[in-house]
Amino acid sequence: MWRRNRQDTGARAKAVTISVSMIPGVLLAGGLARRMGGGDKPMRQILGRTILERVIARLAPQCDGLILNANGNPARFAAFGLPVIPDQVADFPGPLAGILAGLDWAATNRPDVQWILSAAADCPFLPRDLVARLCEALVKENAQLAVAASDGQSHPVIGLWSVAMRDELRHALIVEDVRKIDRWTARYALATVTWPSTPLDPFFNANTAEDIAEAERLAALDGG
Repeated sequence: MWRRNRQDTGARAKAVTISVSMIPGVLLAGGLARRMGGGDKPMRQILGRTILERVIARLAPQCDGLILNANGNPARFAAFGLPVIPDQVADFPGPLAGILAGLDWAATNRPDVQWILSAAADCPFLPRDLVARLCEALVKENAQLAVAASDGQSHPVIGLWSVAMRDELRHALIVEDVRKIDRWTARYALATVTWPSTPLDPFFNANTAEDIAEAERLAALDGG
């Protein structure tokens, strides 16, 4: 359990408690997979296991439950036994809409939760210490958000988000038409946590058919 002080907008600083054991994970699978010819990227297989299976295996031990953000017929994910929530903002505005859907789900279904983790559902090698390190950095740097990075590149789709920010995010998406996560996170005190990219980048994601072949090579290096 981590504690920090945060300066609330227009209010005095107050103590905030972050419990690593009370952070649900939102797996973002709402993309259109255009570079793969459509369909669901997380359902592609790597050495006999879907990418989504691999993501769940990495995050389930770290999170207090998982939900899947995906659009279209949720029945196609029934075998995974996860709640499936669609974007509530029209026209596929990108991962921020999925994060907002996760924040709204948490506010309605988990009122005890103050933070959620978001992660791309097409990243099969996510680090096993993802939640712990993000929480630690959030506290240490007195930040409002925390995101992952590797190899000199930030991965803002993978991060910690405060449920209390959901109305600000909704306004940015619907009223201001903010689509890029970097534009949103730039408004807040942001902690960035870097992981090594060797022997493999834990944030490798599969965007093309060629990436699937590379993922199979990396999975073999990672023990399958």
